[in-house]
Amino acid sequence: MPRATNGPASRDRRKKMLDQAKGFRGRRSKLFRYAKNAVMKAKYWAYRDRKTRKRNFRMLWQQRINAAARANGLTYSRFIEGLKASGIDLDRKVLSDIAVKDESAFKALVAKAKTALASKPGVPKAA
Repeated sequence: MPRATNGPASRDRRKKMLDQAKGFRGRRSKLFRYAKNAVMKAKYWAYRDRKTRKRNFRMLWQQRINAAARANGLTYSRFIEGLKASGIDLDRKVLSDIAVKDESAFKALVAKAKTALASKPGVPKAA
């Protein structure tokens, strides 16, 4: 009796892997052994870096907010504290966008944060 190697399924599996490695250079896109490793690494990096991208954008937003807040006489942490005290719930992405595109609106937010900090008990007055 001939040996059954599950040929069609194996071929389909290898073809699928080579299709995923389509844009890679050299043997990483042509030979199954190398394509398999390249695709596995690419998937690992993609998964890891989807999380890293979120972290990087949050840091960028914080830096933009900090620069705009300091230009208006507050530090980042005092600005965020003042916004929380005044009951303004805007996330950092929106605050960063306001800081970059609408300077007058950001000044109004800083003014509200300063008044909320001034009326907050036990907190030193903002400059």
